[in-house]
Formats: sequence, structure tokens, C-alpha cells
Amino acid sequence: MSRETDLNRMSYLVKLLNQYGYEYYVLDNPTVEDIEYDSLTRELKALEELYPNDILDNTPTKKVGDYLKTDLEEIVHENAMMSLQDVFSFDELYEFDERIRQITNNFSYTCELKIDGIASTAHYKDGLFTLGATRGNGIKGENITKNMVQIASLPKILKDHVSLEVRGEVFMKKSVLDSLNKKREANGESLFANCRNAAGGSLRQLDEHITKERHLDQFAYTLVNPSNYGINTQVDVLKFLSEQGFNVNPLYRHCKDINEVIDYIKEFDEKRKTLDYATDGIVIKVNEFKLYDVIGYTVKVPKWAVAYKFPAEIVTTKLKDIIFTVGRTGMITPNAVLDPVYVSGTKVSRATLNNEDFITSRDIRIGDYVRVRKAGEIIPEVVDVDLSRRTANLPIFKMIDICPECGMPVTKKDNEAEHYCHNPLCGGRILEGIIHFASRQAMDIDGLGDKQLEQLYDLGYIKDISDIYLLKNYASEIIMIDRYGIKKVSNLIDAIEKSKTQSLDRFIFGLGIKFIGAKASKSLVKEFKSLDKIMHATYIELLSIEDFGEVMADSIINYFNDSKNVELINKLLSYGVNPTVNIIETSDLFNGKSIVLTGALTRFTRDEASLVIEKLGGKAASSVSSKTSFVVAGSDAGSKLTKAKELGIKVLNEEEFFEIIKDYL
Repeated sequence: MSRETDLNRMSYLVKLLNQYGYEYYVLDNPTVEDIEYDSLTRELKALEELYPNDILDNTPTKKVGDYLKTDLEEIVHENAMMSLQDVFSFDELYEFDERIRQITNNFSYTCELKIDGIASTAHYKDGLFTLGATRGNGIKGENITKNMVQIASLPKILKDHVSLEVRGEVFMKKSVLDSLNKKREANGESLFANCRNAAGGSLRQLDEHITKERHLDQFAYTLVNPSNYGINTQVDVLKFLSEQGFNVNPLYRHCKDINEVIDYIKEFDEKRKTLDYATDGIVIKVNEFKLYDVIGYTVKVPKWAVAYKFPAEIVTTKLKDIIFTVGRTGMITPNAVLDPVYVSGTKVSRATLNNEDFITSRDIRIGDYVRVRKAGEIIPEVVDVDLSRRTANLPIFKMIDICPECGMPVTKKDNEAEHYCHNPLCGGRILEGIIHFASRQAMDIDGLGDKQLEQLYDLGYIKDISDIYLLKNYASEIIMIDRYGIKKVSNLIDAIEKSKTQSLDRFIFGLGIKFIGAKASKSLVKEFKSLDKIMHATYIELLSIEDFGEVMADSIINYFNDSKNVELINKLLSYGVNPTVNIIETSDLFNGKSIVLTGALTRFTRDEASLVIEKLGGKAASSVSSKTSFVVAGSDAGSKLTKAKELGIKVLNEEEFFEIIKDYL
């Protein structure tokens, strides 16, 4: 591949991995499996090794996690909270062991269960708890002291009057999650996806009383600066923490070599399924602290520890029934109704069966015992059947031929695996479309979750997405509905009003146009810059958009050629919906110029300066090359400034740059 192709791939991977990191560290809601994230990270590292002068400033290979400013107070960690390198096979563990043995042979390991929760740190002064914080990006975190006080298993007064900092994992037990989700379901609230998601949402509450009601727990596993307390090994740290009153997971083990480590992993790959908390791997550390500086660190992780991640868990349970749901595009999806079972820390009673071909190719039948896993550790799916447990005379699966919602015929095209209901008035399609429109990824209307919309739809208050903007006319009636009230309805009306100025790409995505996802919606807005131009785009214009194919172009044309869809959009606009488009007005001052920013700027943030450059027609490049027009160097500029001087590229300080652009601001 060409250098340009490689650099484009680098840029794409940085953006993608930062998004995945945001979902994991900030939203506590990962959307990809760890092994996929690790594979993409390794690909990025390989490209960065190939092009060291083109490494992007925001690369996730040089930072821990992600950080989002919230209403919680920001704190700076005195000692960085580093993450660990993930490994997924015993071969990788042997390689890890061999790297250490090239340095020393006089060491042992400690193995601890990797709890699937939220990393936190707790500070004590003279034996009293004084500060609690999240890991954040490893350098900065969020002050959650009031919330950590509510964790019963975290000691507030230590046995001895010592001042120390202890790191651990805040988690929610499976049994607590079950109880909490039952209450939320009864109240019409959205359910927590898993133990980690629940723990994260509970720990970051602005109201500590809510945190208290969530009954969180914590396992302590690290003491900062243990040598200050005369402690020399990880095993002794765990004993010391336990003596001081901390909740230490008792299932840790001291192993003399890597073979004992692997035996421990094999043992707990089975035992973990019986635990009342979610664990997704094993943390392996060199036990002797004196070796840590000798073995060393990378920018992001220590070299003396790794986290072995268990393979995706597959469990067996009974298939009680197969039911069918209608999506917003009319697609009919068969779903398995299961005897409830835990899969990767979440209680699962439903799983997708994808389509008819999936079921028939595996000969899945109601009454079978099926194996279930989470696709990408997120979405439950049936893998296959345990034929050894099949009983006689189970009926062979037959796909439905009428829609379960409206009773109209279901059809399937020869070149597609899915069946569809094509009735535009199908209640199932309409409701799913309304849910999609209000969802977080689309118009993001807080308070209009699946349960609430289903209730309002059944009661007749909402029949299409435009009716959302008429709910304010029925506020006095909705207040009387069970589990609503004045404040809840007031907040809902405010959220609906706020959504009227949601971004245009989210609005387009929310319309539910077949084959047009969030990324395609952004591409449409970037290309056409207005709703009217998108609605009147030609087939040729649509095909000119990067990554747009014939199927997507046909779908856009067909959607806006349908008078009912146009009528719906016009109705939304008449109700005050006015999607925003952030169009940068450009000038040709920097037309065709590639400009690199380096060092700390005082008049602008880096993002603000980049926007100015783009506004004036230039490109804010991430690395210095022979094609760079000039470099803007703030204080503490580093390698980019050095390279610019080596290549003889013009360098401006911040004041010189400001003089050029000030008349355009």
C-alpha cells in the first residue's frame, strides 16, 4: 500500500479506537469485544512504528482510556493510574514470561481475578477516608468522594492511623443487578445492560443517595508507593490491605512460574461462572516490587503485568420458544426465548436468531438445548444446538408467512436472507421507527425510552414521530398516567423542545431511511449542507459521495420520492423542528496550504486553531513533511518544531499567526 493509504488508515484507526475508548471508559458501555479492540490497536501500533514522524497527537496508544468533562469535579492524580496490556492466549503469556526472563530469573507471579467494574482510587489521611476518584484518562479523573462514601465494603476508617492511597475496582454484584433491573422494569425505566454499565452509572451520580440505593461493592488491589510502608511484594500488599479493613478478593494466588499461572487461569475460567460478580479475565503481575523499575514501563502500560482476557463465554440453556419482532424497516427478526442464564455477567432470557437461513442451517428447534454467547460481548446470540440433548419429535422450524403485528403477508427477496413486512401502516414498524427517532444516537430525547414510547403509543398519544412534538398539548393528561408526575412530564417536554435544534445528521439518521446509518447521515450533511438539498439530491450526486453505493443512493431517492415521507418531514418542520447544520464559512487565505500546530497555545485551544485554519481554506495537518506550508509553534514545542527546522519549513510563533488571521475572526 502507498504511504498516503497507510496514513489515512492510521487516522481512521485513531478516530475509531478513541470512540471505542470513549464508550468503554466514559459511557461504561463497550460496543466491541476486547479482542477486536486489541487487534485494531496492534494494527495502529505497527503503522506508527512504520511512520514515527506522523503519529497523531490524540493516538490512543499513548494514553489511558478517555475522559469526559462532567458536572463532577476534576482531580489530577498524583500518581498516574496506568492500564494493563491485554493478552488473549497462552502463547502470549509465554512470550510475556520470556521477555521478563531475558532480564531476570529470580521472580514469581501473583494472579488476581480481573473484576468487570470501574477503576477507582481512595485516599486516606491519618486513617480517615478523604478523597475518592475515577481513573478517567489516567492523569485526570472525577471526584466521586461523596459516592464512594456510600460503598459499604470500602472502609472509611482504617485499622491504623496511616495515610495512603489505595486503588481498586468498584462493581455491582449480579444479584444486585437483577434486583435493580426488576425495579427499573416495573417503573418503565431502561434496564442496565450489565454489571459494569450499572456500576459506572451509579458511581457517577450527582446525587449520592442514588448511589447508596445501588448497593455497590469494591475490591482493593493496589497500594500506591508500597515501599513507604515497608512492603515489598504484591502478596504482602493484599495481606496489608485486608488487615487495614479493605475488601480484598480472597481468590488471588501466588504462583512460582508461568505454568502455575496458566493452571490458575484454567481453573477460574470454569469457577467464574458460579461467582456473584462479573470477571472477564486474570491480572498477572510480577510479585516482587524491586523488579518493577528494572523490567520497566511503556508510555501507557507497565511491562511487568498483563491482563489475560477470557474467551467469549458460551453457555447452554433451553430454547423455550421462538418469537418474531418487526423492525422499523419492516424486517422480521426471529428471537429465542430462553430459560434465563448468565452470559458474561449479564442475565439473558432473549437472544437473536438472525433470520430463517440461520435457524434452518443449524436445525434449531423449540425445545432444544442451545449454546448462547454475546456477539462482541454485547448482543446475546444463539450459536448452535447441543444435539446430544435433543428429545424426539421436536417440530422443525417453519418461518412465519404473515406479520405478527398487522397480519399482512411477509415476503423475502431472492437475493436477501431477511423477510419483510411491507405494510407502511404496520404498528410494529411505526413503533420501532418512533423508538429509533427518539433514541440516543438520533434525536436523543431524554425520557422517551422504549417502555415510555410503547405506553404512549398504546394509549394513542403518539401514532407517528411527529406526534412527539404535540405531547405538550396533553401534559395534563400524561401527568395522570401511573409513574409520571408534574416534574417528570415537565422534564420530558423540555427534552422534546431541546431536540428541535438537534443536528441535521442525527435528524436524517432518526428518519430511519433503509441502509442509511449514522455515518452515512454525516456524509450526506457534509456533502449537501441542508435538508432541502438532501431531499432533492440526484442519483449521480449521491453516488459521488465517498462510500455511497447504488443501494444507498436508491434508498435515499425512494424515501424522498414517497409523498408520505415528505409530508411527515413538512409536518415536523411546521411543529418547530429545525435541525442545525454547522457549516464553516471559508476563505481562500490558506487555500491549498498544509499547516501544523505544535506546542501549547494561549489564545486558542488546538481544536479552535484547527477550525480557524479550515475556515480559511487550509488543512490542519498532524505531522510535518516536505508538503507542510508552515508550522505554528507554541511554548514547549517538541519534535515537530525540530523536524520543521531540519526541512527548512517556515515557523511562526502564536503572535505572528494571530496577526495573519485576526481580521478573519
